[in-house]
Amino acid sequence: MSKIIVIGSGFSGISTASYLSAAGHEVHVYEKNPQPGGRARQLKDNGYVFDMGPSWYWMPDVFEKFFADFGYKVSDFYQLKLLNPSFDIVFPQSEIMRVPENYSELSRMFESIEKGSALQLDRFMKEAQFKYDTGMGSLVYKPGLSLMEFADLDLIKGTFRLQVFSSFRKHARKFFSDPRLIALMEFPVLFLGAMPQDTPALYSLMNYAGLKLGTWYPDGGFGKVIDGFLEVAKRNGTKIHLNSPVEQIIIENNLAKGIMVNGNRIDCDAIIASADYHHVESKLLDAKYRNYDENYWKSKVFAPSCLIYYIGLNKKIEKLNHHTLFFDEDLELHAIEIYKKPQWPAKPLFYVCCPSKSDDNIAPEGNENLFLLMPLAPGLTDTEELREQYFNLMITRLNKHIQEDIGTAIDYKKSYCASDFITDYNAYKGNAYGLANTLLQTANLKPSIRNKQVKNLFYTGQLTVPGPGVPPSIISGKVAAGQMIKYLNQK
Repeated sequence: MSKIIVIGSGFSGISTASYLSAAGHEVHVYEKNPQPGGRARQLKDNGYVFDMGPSWYWMPDVFEKFFADFGYKVSDFYQLKLLNPSFDIVFPQSEIMRVPENYSELSRMFESIEKGSALQLDRFMKEAQFKYDTGMGSLVYKPGLSLMEFADLDLIKGTFRLQVFSSFRKHARKFFSDPRLIALMEFPVLFLGAMPQDTPALYSLMNYAGLKLGTWYPDGGFGKVIDGFLEVAKRNGTKIHLNSPVEQIIIENNLAKGIMVNGNRIDCDAIIASADYHHVESKLLDAKYRNYDENYWKSKVFAPSCLIYYIGLNKKIEKLNHHTLFFDEDLELHAIEIYKKPQWPAKPLFYVCCPSKSDDNIAPEGNENLFLLMPLAPGLTDTEELREQYFNLMITRLNKHIQEDIGTAIDYKKSYCASDFITDYNAYKGNAYGLANTLLQTANLKPSIRNKQVKNLFYTGQLTVPGPGVPPSIISGKVAAGQMIKYLNQK
């Protein structure tokens, strides 16, 4: 049995700790914050419970697989609700697209917008399902350490169908021409951190996940999901240490021998870093032990940061569903201001989550819980004045959508932006989602899951394989644990 330290308690950290402790190792997770969960932490104040980060529960099979690996089911830890509608999209001229959960209804909606598109949707989804089954069933579990990982006959045969080398933008336009349908299909790609023309068509698997497998809500919020993961890790024997910022990784004879926490040395046999990859390399390791220098990180394309507002209202809002995407301005312009010409956006798109529509226990009785999110280029300077300026912009457009003024009903308000991501998570440039899934940042072209100089130091999370998002982070933890166990068995 080896003593393994995991740095960071987000989904990837708790996932990897669960697998390592289940394999019989002594596992200790060190978390800098007073609360576990990383970006999946919750903010509890004034009777409100806000999910501070993830709010879209997609790919339910990934969560089920995690719990099943330890003999449990999702329902052993939290209850899921299937949302209907899955989400709303607000277009210019106050047009609202209400995306139904039922696929037959979705097909009818497509056909009503563009003649012949129901058949095209079936064709699109057939391809997307193949990508999902192959991508989420096989590709995402590759550690990205050798091209030989892909020397699999079925994968080779399926390469053309996976469309790794064609762009999502061209792919979507082969099937649909109405700009509203294209916007619906392109929106999940924005969470992957790149413009649709720079994202491989492989990621139409996201459309299958969102439109075919459904949009779910865990009762109590995403905090209940991380609670379930923590419970599994603890039952397996993992020890969680809060308020324990790691100040240094101690290397002796090219092996990680321990960490410094609050001025104290803690010895170990191996380390998996689930914290921000760039922070771990630039702040916790001497230069000679780093995989990448600063120029490497500057050359990478990062997913957006974001401006978030957590809002409590002392009344109910009738004309608002659980998820609402405000696409009432130019998507292309906002994307350019994130990825091509980084700046605070002129006419931003944004997203509103109202989970109290599905959950009576996250706001005082008769009140509403709102989460406002505006994607933002990473690396920008944010100020209270800028935050407030964009808050007023979002609220004005929200008021127009719901046809009432909620300004006087706000009884709780807290902002969160790039500087907070840096302070709380050591996030490079204040990024919120990790490394963008561009063609040149896919699979083996992502930062390595293994340190090339220190044999017993591995990485996990949204800056390495398989990529950004909660399900990939969960899988990343399993992959890193597998590589660690393989290393320990070969010693």
